[in-house]
Amino acid sequence: MRPRPQQLASDNYSGLCPEALLSLSEVNSGHELSYGRDRFTAEACDLIRDIFERECEVFFVFNGTAGNALAIASLCQSYHSIICHRLAHVETDECGAPEFFSHGAKLLLAEGHEGKISPDGIENIVTRRTDIHYPKPRVVSVTQATEVGTVYTRAELLRVREMANAHSLKLHMDGARFANAVASLDVAPRELTVDVGVDVLVLGGSKNGLGVGEAVIFFDLESAQEFDYRCKQAGQLAAKMRFIAAQWLGALRSGAWLRHAQHANRCAAVLEQELRAIPEVSIMFPREANSVFVKMPEEVIASLQSRGWIFYTFIGEGGARLMCSWDTSDETIRSFVDDLKAAITQSQ
Repeated sequence: MRPRPQQLASDNYSGLCPEALLSLSEVNSGHELSYGRDRFTAEACDLIRDIFERECEVFFVFNGTAGNALAIASLCQSYHSIICHRLAHVETDECGAPEFFSHGAKLLLAEGHEGKISPDGIENIVTRRTDIHYPKPRVVSVTQATEVGTVYTRAELLRVREMANAHSLKLHMDGARFANAVASLDVAPRELTVDVGVDVLVLGGSKNGLGVGEAVIFFDLESAQEFDYRCKQAGQLAAKMRFIAAQWLGALRSGAWLRHAQHANRCAAVLEQELRAIPEVSIMFPREANSVFVKMPEEVIASLQSRGWIFYTFIGEGGARLMCSWDTSDETIRSFVDDLKAAITQSQ
């Protein structure tokens, strides 16, 4: 099995984008205040406020699991419940962290087409029971982009918000690939957050060219009260916070965060086009961000793996997930497609 310089398994595989790497070196001189009191962290927070065109509270944590779990915990009590799609990342890939950090709040799973929670699904869960023996619904959580690579439009999010308002629910957004969603829809970031009533967004950086560090952004300022204590208690308060913030500065100052997302989306679109021309491969979901989900014969999957390709087959509704990153090259796509065609020919 020959090594591959790039894979299509995950956008976590890629290294740091050059803008983040350069910013890290720029803050690596002299002494700065610790625990987020430094000027670089302050600038990064202000840049985020500018991008979303709204006063908000911003906190940096090490990873998305902590961001999502702590944000959700700040919105509910232990006897509450969180409504999410059955394929939502907070349900399938957080190892029970939302329940743990909320001290027992329960995830209730809703249905919805193509990985997106539906207003009817929310209402069905809220109205299923109203007695004291049922965990009281308090939060709706959406994943943007979804775990099957689809994207919530502004209109879809508004309908979710309207249903949440009807039942006095808070709205949390897991935005691990939020930049890809913004790039896909070609809208201002506030149109998918502030304008549709999102209370807290966990903005992903590690899947978009940063090495470590997600931004928890509270548009509902009241919910942000004492969130800094949650971060400290959970071991998420970085002593040298400037090294997290610096990566955000590099990505945000020049708009690189969106350019990199656009590149990843474009690569996924090219890959999808190539795969649609292969009869033995079927596309499972609309390609709207930077991933393509496909069904292939098992012997073809095994052959690709023997040729050194790594990809996941347990995410979403099965099949194989092929994920493009900020640095995915056209050569990687061509090489994968060529090997796929060879594997199909070999299996026949």
